[in-house]
Amino acid sequence: MPTRQQLADALRVLAIDAIEKAKSGHPGAPMGMADMAEALWRHAYKHSPTHPDWFDRDRFVLSNGHASMLLYGLLHLSGYAVSIEDIKNFRQLGANTPGHPEYGVTPGVDFTTGPLGQGLASAVGMALAERSLAATFNQDDCDIIDHYTYCFCGDGCLMEGVASEACSLAGVWQLGKLIVLYDANGISIDGEISAWFTEDVKGRYESYQWQVIGPIDGHDPFKLDAAIKEAKAEKTKPSLIICQTHIGLGSPQVDSAKCHGAPLGDESIASCRKSYGWQHQPFEIPAEIYAEWDAKAKGEEAYDAWQAKFATYKSKYPTLACEFERRMRGELPSDFGATFNNLLEDFTQSHKDQASRKSSQKCLEAFTQIMPELMGGSADLSGSVGTMTSHTQAFDPKTGHGNYLFYGVREFGMACIVNGLAIHGGFIPYAGTFLAFSDQAKNALRLAALMQAKTVWVFTHDSIGVGEDGPTHQPVEQIVALRTIPGMTVWRPCDGYETAWSWKFALEHNGPTALVLSRQTLPYIDRDDEAKANISKGAYILRSVAAKPDLTLLATGSEVSLALKAWEELVAKKYNVNLVSMPSVEIFAKQSQEYQDKVLPRDVRKRIAIEAATSDCWWKYVGFDGAVLGLDRFGLSAKGGKVFEHFGFTVEHIVEMALELLQAKA
Repeated sequence: MPTRQQLADALRVLAIDAIEKAKSGHPGAPMGMADMAEALWRHAYKHSPTHPDWFDRDRFVLSNGHASMLLYGLLHLSGYAVSIEDIKNFRQLGANTPGHPEYGVTPGVDFTTGPLGQGLASAVGMALAERSLAATFNQDDCDIIDHYTYCFCGDGCLMEGVASEACSLAGVWQLGKLIVLYDANGISIDGEISAWFTEDVKGRYESYQWQVIGPIDGHDPFKLDAAIKEAKAEKTKPSLIICQTHIGLGSPQVDSAKCHGAPLGDESIASCRKSYGWQHQPFEIPAEIYAEWDAKAKGEEAYDAWQAKFATYKSKYPTLACEFERRMRGELPSDFGATFNNLLEDFTQSHKDQASRKSSQKCLEAFTQIMPELMGGSADLSGSVGTMTSHTQAFDPKTGHGNYLFYGVREFGMACIVNGLAIHGGFIPYAGTFLAFSDQAKNALRLAALMQAKTVWVFTHDSIGVGEDGPTHQPVEQIVALRTIPGMTVWRPCDGYETAWSWKFALEHNGPTALVLSRQTLPYIDRDDEAKANISKGAYILRSVAAKPDLTLLATGSEVSLALKAWEELVAKKYNVNLVSMPSVEIFAKQSQEYQDKVLPRDVRKRIAIEAATSDCWWKYVGFDGAVLGLDRFGLSAKGGKVFEHFGFTVEHIVEMALELLQAKA
């Protein structure tokens, strides 16, 4: 029977061989963490290779995602649909073994990682999801939610500020089923970290109200077993196991940055094989090692046991079981459509002028009443961004109950936790902050789009309309930045009616949605039935005087009502002008060419786009014969109306621009 050392060495040589064949990758970390991986995956980790999406499996997040070959080796040896050919194709075009782990690409990868610290921060969201679901669905005589979230991280992850933001909250929230194994090898790309990372990690995490175990020898499987067992015994505090390891163990480059991010080369690989006593050819794994690693039978047994438990649960608690299954499938409640229609009717009947952040809160008031899967929160701006409702309850760390999170001033950490909640499953998380602060969360928003995580962002105070707080709080480039993220859908509604449609989309869409909302009051806008029906298409003709106008005004958000007044003046002057509201550029771009040409006829080349943000994204719609009223500079501190006026966002200026275009020679 192979020794545990040999089982760990199998992971090492697979990583070495794959990286050498690819001529690209990071061998040092997989070589150093192989013993940690063997101890966890063979002795503590609950999973089923034949059912990789089984809901009550443990979750595993490789926060230091550059060590991806460690994870691919684990998946391959354990019996997941990751073949030896996939290992040989590491980092190649179209392979399911990309350079960093990607959720949705490789079976068994629970989260996309690579940007350091984010995996650890998002693991907090996963552990929170388990805690909350367990509190909701488990009964005294039947626990159907009972799994751990494990995370591997490195020195670089702990240097990132986002790890501090999220781990601080993990302690506050008493996430005792979060267990982090810290690969403390003392080396990063630039060399020995003692020159720039000397803090007391143990003391730091103890101050976060974590249980800290170690430092221990990260190459001793029995000490690792004991540490993981101790971590699992702690029910209230999350656990950090400090594992002292040697990066590039067994190679001539051991304990140096030379093995961090480059193949080892033939000579060093030969030395490694000799050090391990590994006498097999590249990519050759002995049958007895495969047999010891194979987790299919054990995983099937665990999966079947859970299925039997759930069958008992379903017979005893049919209503809860039905709700659990609905949430796991990601289905909206049966009364979602009626709730949405009631919102539209309310906005239509009330004709109320209000900020779109207030309209958003009204939508949330309705949806949080019928959707327990909505887990909301804000980074210390709950009242300002309107993310709390009468149906939200603050999360209680003692009981695990509650559907609202106070993140404190931690935008990046909040975004990562939101991603973890979404990818874990069972929740549609939403969170709010000022649009200007979306920059702090940007990289996590990018990862959400990459994973197509169903998350909803409530970004308020969306323009120079913020007023006296000045340019530090007046976003100008952020809307465009969000629109440039592939897979991110941005909605900037002009009133309550459009806001309701934006929320409907966000809750139905499988992917991240950013709602860009005003601080200032916006007027309710009447629209005909055709216009109402076309809001869902991202852009529609709000006002029309002819099938082929001489000029089209195009606006979003708070500028739509401004453009409407300008349209009324131009029509009064007998000009043939159409007005288009475009709450979502991304949705409009997905419509048929026929519909796009109907809204923006190709032969109407005189167009003006109006948005209080940088103008970049609008030139593709107005072309060389059009114009953009945007803001390609930072704002100013003054009352919002005065700032708008100063930068030309007035009816008079729009009319002036329109007349200049209309009177210009074709």
